[in-house]
Amino acid sequence: MLYKKRPRGYKVIKQYHIVIKGRVQGVGYRWFARQAAEELGICGYVKNLANGDVEVVAEGEPAVVDKFIEYLRQGPSFAHVVDIQVKQKDFIQSFNNFEVSF
Repeated sequence: MLYKKRPRGYKVIKQYHIVIKGRVQGVGYRWFARQAAEELGICGYVKNLANGDVEVVAEGEPAVVDKFIEYLRQGPSFAHVVDIQVKQKDFIQSFNNFEVSF
């Protein structure tokens, strides 16, 4: 069986849908997430949901997104994260940066 080599510099990019539950609205959580995403080179968005949760779509290398999720678990100082749900999606390359969505 023949295997093609990946080109040099090739990176595996995945997309993740993340929902954060707890006291995560009104505490600077979206801005915290944006700063962490920009530092790590994650693309996507963060937005508040009507039910009080925060939704994140993150695109990046799996190991980098794992680190980002750890930041999201901590949250800013006034947040209290109760649960994080993570679902991996097919990568579409929908984003060029990370945005706070309203």
